[in-house]
Amino acid sequence: MSSPLWITATPLASDGELHLGHLAGPYVAADVLSRSLRAAGRPVLFTTGTADHAASVELRAVRGGRKPAEVAEGYRAAITADWLRSGVEFDRVVHPGRDRGYRHWLQELFLDLYAQGVIVPRTRLAHYCESCRHWLHGAYVTGACGHCGARGEGGPCQECARPNEGELTDPVCALCGAPGRQRRCRRLYLPLEPMRELLADHWRTAGLPPRLAVLCESLLEDGLPDVPVSHPGDWGVPVPLDGFAGHRVDACFEAAAMHLFGYGHDKRPLPERAVHFCGFGHAFCHVALLPAILVALGLKLPQEFHVNETFHPGAGESREEGGASALWALDLLTEFGSDTVRRHVLTARPPAPGSGAGREELGRTREFLDGTWNSWLSRLFASVREDSAGRVPDAEPGGEGWEALRHRLHRAADDVREAYGPEAFDPRRAVAVLDEVVRCTADFGYVNQFERHRPSGAERHLPALAAQLAVASALASWAWPVMPEGATRLAQALYVPTGGPVTPDALAPLPPGTRLAPPSGPVFGF
Repeated sequence: MSSPLWITATPLASDGELHLGHLAGPYVAADVLSRSLRAAGRPVLFTTGTADHAASVELRAVRGGRKPAEVAEGYRAAITADWLRSGVEFDRVVHPGRDRGYRHWLQELFLDLYAQGVIVPRTRLAHYCESCRHWLHGAYVTGACGHCGARGEGGPCQECARPNEGELTDPVCALCGAPGRQRRCRRLYLPLEPMRELLADHWRTAGLPPRLAVLCESLLEDGLPDVPVSHPGDWGVPVPLDGFAGHRVDACFEAAAMHLFGYGHDKRPLPERAVHFCGFGHAFCHVALLPAILVALGLKLPQEFHVNETFHPGAGESREEGGASALWALDLLTEFGSDTVRRHVLTARPPAPGSGAGREELGRTREFLDGTWNSWLSRLFASVREDSAGRVPDAEPGGEGWEALRHRLHRAADDVREAYGPEAFDPRRAVAVLDEVVRCTADFGYVNQFERHRPSGAERHLPALAAQLAVASALASWAWPVMPEGATRLAQALYVPTGGPVTPDALAPLPPGTRLAPPSGPVFGF
């Protein structure tokens, strides 16, 4: 068997609950790719983790008078539960605090890179709060990015994706609001400039999205940075080197390395290919640090990137402290269901800054599902119940316009399969084609329903029912990557397998006489 396609999604900081912006970013889209490949019989390994050692976790703990481990564990449990509720199914979610051997593995990797001279000590100016007596790094410091001027935290800038901790201007302590003062600090760094040619070659062959390609070319033109990979602090994995007692492994470096632990590269060969899903603000860890670690380990891995922009809530939606959307995933999944939420975030997935959506837009998505998908299916099931005693009619698929529709459906299957595939991945396109399938089939059903009243033959409408049931059966497979909950309900109603490949063969007629079991409520969403 060939090696699996490795799909990763950004490790999420366990400093708060999952919200709609997270789902609209890497997670649902990556799950769609994973599901579609599995349905086609291709081996997949879908991994992520939680960034439990992010400074934002410790900061939330300090503000709430709690221990960082308690904050991380509580939010991690909520995040992983909400992933499951939304239908995002990982093969592995790295748990930094509990996974056997994780801390030792990370420290050994750190030691290995230090021994090679890849990680080196440097004494540089760093921000310090004299009031709190605390070094300012990550979420502990806010200021203006020294590259693009956007306000944000330390670490990679969420707007331009460049590392900016040492370059922040007007630094302010996030705890007390006092201005940060610069002090000399001896830390560990990973200089990227010695890897210039190897990284440049990697970026040339990676097929980067244009904005990411611009970032990488700009980094090369300006001189690749020395990336801090440790900081003085109390929270995180201790740096295992003499002279750096009280230092912790930097969260950005850990997030990049976590992907390798999730795959288990030291226990099996790396795959032939990896596909990374991340927000642009987190892209530096994926596109620079992870390749640098691989280069240092002597590993070459073709990698591709799907990058989304930052999600913004719709007008009038509330925000939590720090400006993040307060559209909590748990609330929305409970109110609208996973089909509605997944379909919505795929169609509203930010291709550019400023995109956004909220409850009102989610409500319209649910209304659309009810008015098209569910309306057609409820009419179809009602017709089968009234005209065929609730069983699949003993008739070959047919009816006025069936041949033209069947050819169109074959083309649609090819379009959906292409939109689901890694080479031309476009879940928004897949949703649009699936909607067109439902509309065309509903129109076909409406036109042919009048055959019931033809005096010359009372059963001339049954082939059209058989044809629509064949389309419904195909949709149980074709729609499964986007709306797995509803596709599973539809498959159970038709007694067909769930999550089959997206091929025209899925349009095969159902066995005549099969008694259907339609759900009592809507098939998709609720």
